[in-house]
Amino acid sequence: MPILGIIASSKASALVAPTAVDYLVVAGGGGGGLQNAGGGGGAGGFRTAAAFSIGASFIVTIGAGGAVDTNGSNSVFSSITSSGGGKGGSNVSGATGGSAGGASGNPDGTTNGTAGNSGGYSPAEGTAGGSGIAASGRHAGGGGGATNAGANAAQYIPGIGGGGTTNSYSGAGVTYAGGGGGGSTNGPAGGAAGGSGGGGKGASASVSAVAGTVNTGGGGGGGAISPYVAAAGGSGIVILRYADTKADLTTIGGSLVKTGGGTTPTTTTGGFKIYVFTGGTGTVTV
Repeated sequence: MPILGIIASSKASALVAPTAVDYLVVAGGGGGGLQNAGGGGGAGGFRTAAAFSIGASFIVTIGAGGAVDTNGSNSVFSSITSSGGGKGGSNVSGATGGSAGGASGNPDGTTNGTAGNSGGYSPAEGTAGGSGIAASGRHAGGGGGATNAGANAAQYIPGIGGGGTTNSYSGAGVTYAGGGGGGSTNGPAGGAAGGSGGGGKGASASVSAVAGTVNTGGGGGGGAISPYVAAAGGSGIVILRYADTKADLTTIGGSLVKTGGGTTPTTTTGGFKIYVFTGGTGTVTV
């Protein structure tokens, strides 16, 4: 082949930059409420869509999980923001958030706690937390999850965390954004279960709560009687995918952490290049 023909063929086969991606953006989960039957933390907001148009660069931020009695932090991709999960109630109500925290078993021992709500975000990012109850001890509501609301507490029974939502953008089906289980001063020895998708188990009168799972946006479990304390929420995640006929990303800046490092895809499967971001913040160029 003539030299000019080789050059022309090389230019024709060069991959072009992507102009649209499918995204999953999960925020950090809320921390569980403090002892005396603290509510389960709400899951981080869960947002996903396909064929989202992108420009030449965009920001990605991974939200941290909330410490005990603290809301989770937002996760960001381009113009999309998922809201941090609401903290579990330490004094009646759970906080609003992507999903809301569960309500405490009211510290005065006589009045039921009040459920949090999902914050009124549009589009909806999650669900409400469950209500608490002060009968026969103190028992808190579960934190809301991406799919299911946190369960209300009942006599002797703290509320379990709401279930999360399964997404396959990573190349495998993974469930994200489960709510934390409510704490209980006189309930099951093992504590209330967290919701599927990384929600942490609530504390009881014999065990401490469990933290939300890292990079799921799961809510932390609520606390019981000292020393059986509440736990933090899990950090969020951002996953982007686009056709494997397009070029790799050009730069990944700042403190942004990508699974596998560098600018090559985390994995390539099913006809897609997949990028999984698990921490930090920075600018991505295409």
